[in-house]
Amino acid sequence: MVHEKNDGINKDTVLPQIQQNRPALSWEMKIKKKLKTVPQCLGNFRPTVGQCCHQCTPDSLSKKLGQNSSLGFHNLLSVNETHTRYRGWLVRRVCCVLFVSGCKVYESPVSNRLERVCQRNRVKEALTAEYEAPAGGDCRGQLSHLSKFLPLINTCISSGLLRFLSWVMLKMFSSVFGSIQVNLNHLPALHRASQEGSLLVYVHVRQSIVDYALVPLVLFCHNLRVPYTVCPLHINGSFIRSILQKVGVVLLPPSVLTEQDAEMDSLYSPVMTSLVRELLHEGQAISVGVSAASGRGGQWLARIRQLIKEGSVPDVSLVPVGISYDCVPKANTQVGFSSLWQCFWSLLWRRPEGSVRIHLAQPFSLKEMCESGRCRVDEWLPLQDLLLPVILNNRTDSVFGRRKMSWLLPSSPFASELQEPTHPQRDLSIAIILHLIFSATSCTAVMSTSMVSSLLLYRNHKGVSASALCRDVAWLTEELLFRNKDVGFGGSLEEVVHYSLSLLAPHLIIAAAPSRKDPLIVPRPSLAATVHLTIQAQIVTHAFIFEAVGACAVSAMLCEVVGSGVSSRVRSDGVDGDQVNSDMEFDVVLCQSELTERALQLCHLLPPGFVPPCQSSQSFALDAVDSLVRCGILIMEEIPRDVPICDFWKRDGALTWTTTDDPYHSDSDCDMEEQDPRSYKISQPSQCPEMLFFLCSMLAGHLRTLCWTITGLDLLLHTSLPEAEFVAQIRSHLCDTANNQKQHYESCAEEAAHTAVRSLIDLGVLSEELQKGGVFLGVAPLFQLSENRQKVHRFISQYLYN
Repeated sequence: MVHEKNDGINKDTVLPQIQQNRPALSWEMKIKKKLKTVPQCLGNFRPTVGQCCHQCTPDSLSKKLGQNSSLGFHNLLSVNETHTRYRGWLVRRVCCVLFVSGCKVYESPVSNRLERVCQRNRVKEALTAEYEAPAGGDCRGQLSHLSKFLPLINTCISSGLLRFLSWVMLKMFSSVFGSIQVNLNHLPALHRASQEGSLLVYVHVRQSIVDYALVPLVLFCHNLRVPYTVCPLHINGSFIRSILQKVGVVLLPPSVLTEQDAEMDSLYSPVMTSLVRELLHEGQAISVGVSAASGRGGQWLARIRQLIKEGSVPDVSLVPVGISYDCVPKANTQVGFSSLWQCFWSLLWRRPEGSVRIHLAQPFSLKEMCESGRCRVDEWLPLQDLLLPVILNNRTDSVFGRRKMSWLLPSSPFASELQEPTHPQRDLSIAIILHLIFSATSCTAVMSTSMVSSLLLYRNHKGVSASALCRDVAWLTEELLFRNKDVGFGGSLEEVVHYSLSLLAPHLIIAAAPSRKDPLIVPRPSLAATVHLTIQAQIVTHAFIFEAVGACAVSAMLCEVVGSGVSSRVRSDGVDGDQVNSDMEFDVVLCQSELTERALQLCHLLPPGFVPPCQSSQSFALDAVDSLVRCGILIMEEIPRDVPICDFWKRDGALTWTTTDDPYHSDSDCDMEEQDPRSYKISQPSQCPEMLFFLCSMLAGHLRTLCWTITGLDLLLHTSLPEAEFVAQIRSHLCDTANNQKQHYESCAEEAAHTAVRSLIDLGVLSEELQKGGVFLGVAPLFQLSENRQKVHRFISQYLYN
């Protein structure tokens, strides 16, 4: 933790003044009036985030040790005359133009790149296999077959056009966002790596199309090499395509709509792998976005990994990038000239809303990660091998191992050998993708709207007063900082809460009657509002994932106790009978081994990016249980003993002496005795049940989606549909279920439906079949029986608290 000498969380990060100067509504005035009694200081510490993994890349981490990592933040949109070499009245009015013209642009030659790509063996083999050309034929005669890839291969960076578009983006983003704050802590390491000739690859988790513009703009404004940006957009207009391709944007081929369609082309993968090789040989940087839900984008990292394994590229430095928004911008993935012009024109008349926080993490060596052997994938098992014995056969112990997520690296019929499902190097590429998703998410800051969204969804879904919400925001901020999670806001608590509610107002119901001194805030019960709040709250769930998994495991054991009919009376001091007051004690003892077992089984159902990739599932489950002890939900049960635990001398066989020449002797022989079984109880404080339910609610949406999806399989038992149509049918069922219940709309989001279907495929409930029209999904024969589907439903629903 780095101590900040200021009176706020982030002194150099302020809320956009335009939000505070505009006329306030009636409920805003009441909130401001109510908040005058709240302390003005939220905290004095900022965590250090974005460091390398100490387990996989200790050598890369050691380069950072001993250096000052508190350099503050830079607002990208705050350009003034101090950023130029000139001063004066005229300079202050054209300072943005002078600043852009003074930024360094690295050359990007494209000379004979097409010939170099064609000379690669993988391209020659693909052309030979596709068009039955002679293996030793002249490559120039086959250039006509690569005509659709020529614009992609000839992508370049024009210095003049890059400066102009950077100036346009700075002006446009100033109309969209209040500020774009860039963490400066790891920029010296990036400059040093660039000067040493390291090849940099920036990786971020896809959220919006704006991501692809922010990363190059940040690097350009800080005099770093602007990367070639892999952007999976379908651009209709040839004029827009030509402009983007001259600033380093690698688009999809004009004839395809999606990345999946492009990968189905037999020439696309070898040509793109060869293009990446040539770009890295030229010393260029690359920017890639990875989707945590579908795995799209990970194939580019697999191509780089393949080039390093072949020796074509010596090494690259991977840089996770965390991007967080106050409100995630919505943008269409299919862009035409007319739509782009309308979007740009509307932005000019739009009031800035929200801020952006960007964290560039410390670069680490991909070669070190792959060849050191520290990134282990030998314990990966299919999900059905991990959970089906427990679900169908009622086994009490789980199979140890990590869930294998092969779908994170989509393979095509024409993919390279490293992408074949049975290839041993494939799992290592998937591990790298998982590692980068987790690293980029871990260094992403938590915005104020994310905190308010999580509190309204998971802690106060029935409504909360403004004063209570302020206390919860102050508490949650401290908890996040304690978990080494940076926050993307600053200022007084009054400003933070008022600013967040102003941005989230379209998705909230705020009751501010004249007779009510304290306004009541309730999430709007609609699909759009709930999904928006859920997206904002995901980063908070990521920070509390240990506690959330442990809380769901406790909830599952408590439900089992209640369902078994065992007396679980609630005792209360000073109250007769079974009456309960605020201070209560559950007469239930939870066994540590069984509690850890429940947490272990649940962690296999989590979406990618939540479980640390370098941590085993068993260690994750133990940490989940320990986290509940640290936050005060569980307390260790004291077991009376005749001999104290610390009295080792009186325990029989505690210390056994052996001869020094015993070949089977080890220093851990005295630890061979089984550990004493531990047990826990629910703690006494009245806030414990509320905290337990708050943590359980974080995973309730994902688990409920799985349960509803299993219920919806009754309508699809004897049908086999294409994957897209199957997911659409499931999502329609999820929306109908949520509309009938008039709640839980977060469980019917499009991403939630995709994640649930993928989990059921890995679990073996759904079967995949590759046909001529693509991948078809259907219910597996084993789960055609209603009894087996009910077992899966019962297993998942045990973690849902009621």
